Amino acid sequence: MTGFEFLVGVLYLASASLFVVGLHQMRAPSTARTGNLISAGGMVIAVVTTIVFSLVSSGGHWIAWAALIGGALLGGVFGVRQARTVKMTDVPQLVSVFNAVGGGGAAAVAFAAFVLPGDAGGIELTISIPVVLDVLIGSITFSGSLIAAGKLQGIISGKPITFPGARAVNILVAIVALCAGVMAVILRGNTLMLVVVLVAALILGVLMVLPIGGADAPVIVSLLNAFTGLAVAMAGFAINNQALIIAGALVGAAGTILTLQMAKAMNRSVVSIILGGFGTGEPVSSSGPSGEDLANVRSLTADDVAIQLAYAQHVLIVPGYGLAAAQAQHQVAELAALLIAHGVDVKYAIHPVAGRMPGHMNVLLAEANVPYEQMLQLDDANAAFNNCDVALVIGANDVCNPDARKPGNAVSGMPILDADHAKSVVVIKRSMRPGYAGISNPLFTDPKTGMLFDDAKKALTGITTAVKEYVSA
Repeated sequence: MTGFEFLVGVLYLASASLFVVGLHQMRAPSTARTGNLISAGGMVIAVVTTIVFSLVSSGGHWIAWAALIGGALLGGVFGVRQARTVKMTDVPQLVSVFNAVGGGGAAAVAFAAFVLPGDAGGIELTISIPVVLDVLIGSITFSGSLIAAGKLQGIISGKPITFPGARAVNILVAIVALCAGVMAVILRGNTLMLVVVLVAALILGVLMVLPIGGADAPVIVSLLNAFTGLAVAMAGFAINNQALIIAGALVGAAGTILTLQMAKAMNRSVVSIILGGFGTGEPVSSSGPSGEDLANVRSLTADDVAIQLAYAQHVLIVPGYGLAAAQAQHQVAELAALLIAHGVDVKYAIHPVAGRMPGHMNVLLAEANVPYEQMLQLDDANAAFNNCDVALVIGANDVCNPDARKPGNAVSGMPILDADHAKSVVVIKRSMRPGYAGISNPLFTDPKTGMLFDDAKKALTGITTAVKEYVSA
């Protein structure tokens, strides 16, 4: 090993160490931003080291320069633009697209490693096996992530899409992909077999995600994120790059843990989610109660809600996807700050899958400078509801559905926020339509619940204005 190669190894080890430290920091909302910066620093070291090493190894040929600089500029511009312009409600879609890019890129690297040697004797098993696995996993991730992004964006129906014999077709395609992969390894360099693996895996990715319902789409995105990590790790083995191996393993492990946590928060197994999801997604509707008998619903005005909040001692705010969709995080933060200044104890009850992904709601509220200590996770929030004067539910539905405590429905057994344990409940929602699980919520017709039918941002602005009048009176 030359001194330059030793330096490259040390830099890869340093970048990997920063990945580990950064990932550890991301465990808590209060340190997540720091962790993200640390991980980004590790990635910068890894990318620069790889570019310099590649140019030195290739002798600095202009084609290598053009490919590396062009790729870095294209990817950098796309990444910065998407990160700066994406709405918080569209983050899951962006994550899914990034999964597709990562999986597809890893598969492309492996395919090139398989084809380029051109040795009549073929490539070694230590290379061919990770290459085949990379093409298989990366291609599934690429096509599956694009379908998932389409479902989350509404381009593809959020309903489970299936057809007669779909599972048999899935099994057949999987068998074809595995058999072609085995043949590609045995025949040592048979490009045709690897192409069959590629095509079959792309089809399998589509068929695997189409049956996923709207409620399960974020879970499958997390699973595909784990697949991306595995594909990247396999690419690292294929081209003997330690940074890729370590980074891919970390992403794969983190994605797997996140997937299991999300499935647990929805009381569903990952296998059941893959076999067929539930939920159609909450359709957009005009403001006001519609589509349901409202005889048992108590409607409120902004003034009614303001009176309850101004004279309460303990208020718990339950943010949901409706808050995120309305981009009302700044309005709810303003209302909470006003109540706190008036002597009201205000906290936020955060469900693990509030919004569309774990941590999504925490990030959204942090964007509005809500202190982290005001955000209560599931267990702490449920303990606080027993002493809560008013639970203010904003655009949340399934995560506070009391029917989860009963058997025989789509949310049975799902851990929920016990908003119905509060002395009084106020729900801000555009209509009485069901959430992603597609079932009604008895909390909305509970005698102690009042419904304010309006867009979250408009409703919160009206409530804040009314509270100011009562406070100043």
